[in-house]
Amino acid sequence: MGPQARVVCSLFFLLQVLAEPTENSDFSLAGDYLLGGLFTLHANVKGIIHLHYLQVPKCKEYETKALGYTFMQAMHFAVQEINNHSSLLPGVRLGYEIVDVCYVSNNVQPVLFFLAGEDYLLPIQEDYSHYVPRVVAVIGPDSSESTTTVAHFLSLILLPQITYSAFSNKLRNKQNFPSLLRTVPGADHQIEAMIQLMLQFRWNWVIVLVSNDDYGRDHSHLLSERLAGRDICIAFQEALPTPQPNQEVTRQEHERLEAIVDKLRQSSARVVILFSPDLSLRNFFREVLRRNFSGVVWIASESWATDLVLHGLTELHRAGTFLGITTQSRPIPGFGEFRARRAQAGPPTSNGTTCNQECDTCLDTPKSLNTMLRYSSQRGAYNVYAAVYAVAHALHSLLGCSQTGCPKEVVYPWQLLWEIKKVNFTLLGQRICFDQYGDLPIPLEVVQWQWDLSQNPFESIATYYPVQRQLEFIRDVSWHTPNGMAPVSTCSKDCQPGQRKKPVGIHLCCFECVDCLPGTFLNKTADEFDCQPCPSNEWSHSGDTSCFKRRLVFLQWHEASTIVVVMLAALGFLSTLTILVIFWRHFQTPMVRSAGGPMCFLMLVPLLVAYLMVPTYVGLPTVSTCLCRQTFFTLCFTICISCITVRSFQIVCAFKLASRLPRAYGYWVRYHGPYVFVAFMTVFKVAIVVGSLLTTTTSPTTRTDPENPEVMIPSCNANYLKGLLVNTSLDLLLSVAGFSFAYVGKELPTNYNEAKFITFCMTFYFISSVSLCTFMSVYEGVLVTILDLLVTVLNLLGIGLGYFGPKCYMILFFPERNTQAYFSSMIQGYTMGRD
Repeated sequence: MGPQARVVCSLFFLLQVLAEPTENSDFSLAGDYLLGGLFTLHANVKGIIHLHYLQVPKCKEYETKALGYTFMQAMHFAVQEINNHSSLLPGVRLGYEIVDVCYVSNNVQPVLFFLAGEDYLLPIQEDYSHYVPRVVAVIGPDSSESTTTVAHFLSLILLPQITYSAFSNKLRNKQNFPSLLRTVPGADHQIEAMIQLMLQFRWNWVIVLVSNDDYGRDHSHLLSERLAGRDICIAFQEALPTPQPNQEVTRQEHERLEAIVDKLRQSSARVVILFSPDLSLRNFFREVLRRNFSGVVWIASESWATDLVLHGLTELHRAGTFLGITTQSRPIPGFGEFRARRAQAGPPTSNGTTCNQECDTCLDTPKSLNTMLRYSSQRGAYNVYAAVYAVAHALHSLLGCSQTGCPKEVVYPWQLLWEIKKVNFTLLGQRICFDQYGDLPIPLEVVQWQWDLSQNPFESIATYYPVQRQLEFIRDVSWHTPNGMAPVSTCSKDCQPGQRKKPVGIHLCCFECVDCLPGTFLNKTADEFDCQPCPSNEWSHSGDTSCFKRRLVFLQWHEASTIVVVMLAALGFLSTLTILVIFWRHFQTPMVRSAGGPMCFLMLVPLLVAYLMVPTYVGLPTVSTCLCRQTFFTLCFTICISCITVRSFQIVCAFKLASRLPRAYGYWVRYHGPYVFVAFMTVFKVAIVVGSLLTTTTSPTTRTDPENPEVMIPSCNANYLKGLLVNTSLDLLLSVAGFSFAYVGKELPTNYNEAKFITFCMTFYFISSVSLCTFMSVYEGVLVTILDLLVTVLNLLGIGLGYFGPKCYMILFFPERNTQAYFSSMIQGYTMGRD
C-alpha cells in the first residue's frame, strides 16, 4: 500500500472514530438540521506534538477550561430553547455535534467530520453547489488561530461558520474567508477601546507585551498603527516566552522572564498592555509576584480579560490594577438555572474513545468556580447564544416557515450562508445584524478585576460602542495604588501653557518643555512642538499662549513734546507773518530790495505754508496727512532753499561777475534768471516727489519699535530713512551751493553782505539734516517722528529769523540806514576800496 493510500485510510479511520455514537448527550444531539460546535474544553499552551501523529489528540489529558464548558452549555441552552419553546422553527428540531478543539490542537479532524456526509465520506467534486455536509453551520472555535484553520476548510463549500470569540482583523477579509461571520466586533474596535481608555487617563507612555505567536504579533502591529498620531508612545515591546505544555519553567524561560520583569521595573511607564492567550501568562505573573513588582496598570486583551484561572492566582491583586477589554455582559434568562441543573446531573460516562467528545472534569470545575462563573460567563455565553439564534433565523427564512410549521427541505450551505448574512432581529435587547465584514457590532466593556468573592470578579467600568466608536464610563476605577489615585504614565510631564515640546530621543512622548520666544505663541490644536509667530500687528511675551495687539505710538496733542514743537511752529508762523507785513510796508525801501525784493515774498509765503503743515505730523497718519507731508511740506522747503541759493549767486554776480562776463550777466538779468532757476528747481523737486509717491504707497504703514516690540510706530513710508534721503537730497545740494556762494561774497558791501546770515542758515540746515539721517540709520524708534518734526521746524525758524531777522531789525531800529543815499555811499566805499 502506497503512502497516499495509507493517508486516505487513516483519515477514513479518523472520521469513523469521530462518528462513533457516544452516550454523552452534552456533545451530540440528533435533529433534522445539525449544528457543529467547536469549543475549548481543555487546553495546553500549543499542542504541536500531535502534528507528528496521525491520531486524534487526547484533549482530556490537558487542563480543563471552565469557560469553554460554559460556552458549550450556552449552545445546549439555545438549541433546547429553540426546539422546546420557540415558534422560530416549528416542526423542525435542531441537533448538534460538539467537539473539543483543545485550544489549537484539534482543528482539522472535527472539520473533516463536519464536512463529511452521512456516509462518513468527503467526496472530491468540481462543484459543491448541491453537496450536503453533516452540519448546516459551525459555531466556533474561540481563538483566531483555530478559526483561521477551520475557515479555510469550510470556505471551500461555503459552509457557514460563526465564531464567538475570534477578534483578529485578518478574519474581516471576505476574499480569504467568505463563509466566516462573527458575533463579536473586530480587533480594530478592541484596540480603539484601549486607546480611548489610555486617553481618558492621559497615559501616553505604555509598555506592550505580546505572546510569541500570530495573535500577539498581529494585535501589537495593529496597536502600533492605531497609535500613530494619537500622542501615545510605546516605551518598549517584548515577546513573552512560550511555556512548556506542562507549564514547567525551563531555565531559558526563567531567564527570559527575569529580564522582562527587570525591564518593567526600570521603565518609567506604569501601564502594560498584554496581548497573549491566558496560558502564556501564568508563569509570567508568577515571576511578577515573586519579584514583588507592583503599582502598574495591566490592560488585558479579550483573550484573558475574564480568565478565571489567572484571576485565582494567589496575591495577584498586589501586582496593580487590572483592566480588561471584553464583550458586553448580557444575561440570558434561565441560563444560570440550566447550567446548575446540568451540573447536578453528574459527570457523563465515557465510552473510552479519543474523539474529544468527552470531559470527565468539566462538571467539577464549574462547581469549584460557581461564584465567579455566575458573573463572568454571561459575556461569551451570549455570543454563542446569538450565533445559534442567527442560524435559526436564517433557517426560518430559508425554509419559508410559518407560525405552525416548517417544510423539511434540503439545505445547501451556500443558501444558508446568504440568509445568515441577511438576518436582522432583536435578541434580548441587542440588534443582531451582521455588517459588511460579517461582524456583529455588539458593545465591548472595560472591566476591572475585583478580588472580593462576594462581588463580580470582573466589574464593568465602561462601555465601548463600535458603531459610534465611543467609550463611555459608567463607574469610577478603584485604583490599587498607595494614594488610591490613577497612576501617572507619561515619559515627560505636561508642559505649562505657552511652552512647546522639544523632542528628546526617538519618541514624540519624550520631550523637554521650552518657553515660546517673544513674538510667538503656542497653539496646541495646531502643533505642540513648534510655536507659531504672531501676526504682524500683534505681539506676545515669552511663554504666552496667545498674542495681544501692539500699542500704536504716535504724536498726540496732549504730549509735552508735541506741545513744545507746536509752540515753536506757532512762534515761527507769527514771526514769519510779521516779517511779511514789515517787508510789504517797506517794499520800496533799499533794504527790502537788497534782500531780494519780490523774491522775499516767494520765500515768506512757502514758509507760512510749511508752518501750516506742522499739524499733519500730529495724530494717527492718514492718506491725506501723508500726502501733505510728502508733497506740500517738502516743496515749500525746497522753494525757500532755492531762493536763498539763487539770492547768494545773484549778489556775487552783481559785484564780481558782471564786469568779467557782462553778456552772461545781461542775459541773467534780462530773462529773470533767479525766477527761472527757482521754477526749475521746483519742477525738478515735483518730479522727485511724484516719482517717490509712485514707487511707494501713500497709505500709512507701521513699523515695530526695535527697543520695544510691543509698540508699533505709524509711518507714511515703509522705508522712512530712504524716503527722507530722497526728499532732502536736492535741498542738501542747494544748501551747499548757497553756503559756497555766500562764502565767496563775504567781502561785499555791508548792506549787501549776507554771507554770515546765509552761512548760518545753510550750515544749520545741513548739519541738522545730516544728523537726523545719521540718527535714523541707527535708531528706528518712536523718537524719529518727533525729532524729524523738531528739526524741520527749527530749520524753518533758522531760515525765517536767520535771514530775514537782521533785515527787519535794521528797518525798524535803524531807519537812517534804509535810505538810497546810505546804500550808495556803501557801494562807493566798496568800489574805492577795491581800486
